[in-house]
Formats: sequence, structure tokens, C-alpha cells
Amino acid sequence: MVSHAQWKLARDRKVAESISEGEDSAESAERVRRRLELDLAWDLGQAVYDRRTALGLAQTELARRARMSQPQVSKLELGGSMPTVPLLARLARALDADFSLTPLGEGVRVSFIPHDPAHTEAATERASAPAAEAETDAGAGAEGAAATG
Repeated sequence: MVSHAQWKLARDRKVAESISEGEDSAESAERVRRRLELDLAWDLGQAVYDRRTALGLAQTELARRARMSQPQVSKLELGGSMPTVPLLARLARALDADFSLTPLGEGVRVSFIPHDPAHTEAATERASAPAAEAETDAGAGAEGAAATG
């Protein structure tokens, strides 16, 4: 099986060969655009791989969490596909992280930023607070109606 590093090296060689064939043409600009797109797909796949392995998850477990198939996860990690925004959101949830895409010159930096325990607890408390307030308001309304009725 080919490792991520070996695959990237082979891919970079192919891209470099295609870019050097027509330096000053419109076709060359298209090759540069395609290289940047391939770099983004690779970086995204590497970010998914890094976060998944940091969590100790198998590709099958990540696929289950993100409602994907294992071959889709594998293809994504190898830079073979460009995910949609909804899929990126599902991946971020499955990886217990926030997704970040930061422009850097002509390229971008892709990362999954792990949620810290305080962030997760605060989000849970915020989500449950409106429900608790609604229960309190409903109880007060019933008591008020009983007292006046």
C-alpha cells in the first residue's frame, strides 16, 4: 500500500511535469489553477487523515460518523475528491472539530481544530439552557393561571 507521503510525491512529480510543458500559454495558467486545486484536495485529505488518526479512528468508524462509505473516506484522504460544504460540516462533527480554511497567498491552509472540553461543555450548556428556560416559563405560567383562575 502507498503511504500518504509517497502518493503526494508521485502526484507532485506528475503535476510538475505537466506544468513545465507550456510555460507562457493560457494552457499553462490552466495547469497552475489545476495544481492549486490538487494541492487543496491533498491538504484537505491530509487534514482529515491527521485528525482521524489523532482520534484513533479507523476509516470505517469515521465513515459511519460522517454518513459516508469507507472507500469515500479513503479517496478523500488521498486527495482524490473535493468535498462539498455539507460534507465538510459532517466531517467536522464526526471529527469533533471546527473546520478552518485560511487563504495564504495563492493557496489556502486547511485544518480541523479540535474542540476542547470546555468548548464542548459550553456548547452543550447553551443548547440545553433554552429548554430549561422554556420549562421554567411553562411551570410559572401554569402556577399563575391556577392562582388567578
